[in-house]
Amino acid sequence: MFLDHAKISATHSETEPDRIERLNRVYGYAIGLADADGNTNCITKLAKLHDHKGTLMVIWHSAPTELERIYFMKAWKSKVGDESTHVEHALMLHDAAEETSQEAE
Repeated sequence: MFLDHAKISATHSETEPDRIERLNRVYGYAIGLADADGNTNCITKLAKLHDHKGTLMVIWHSAPTELERIYFMKAWKSKVGDESTHVEHALMLHDAAEETSQEAE
């Protein structure tokens, strides 16, 4: 069982808790698409999902494939998502000091 799930956050989540619920549905939808394709790496590459005022921000530990980008586009465009194509992808920025300490180990 995979336990290191992506962090989920949303702008204005304190006053609009449904944004977090929507992201959980989108996460499940996208990872379900990946699973149906036999893509077991997608879930491990994902770092964070964030809803920034109706734009899905997908943050990755490592670069996604085009198909992995499509999983999140389909999920966000669906009725469980925002029904829009406002999706952006980015790589997680790592602290250089953190990387140096990991290399020393």
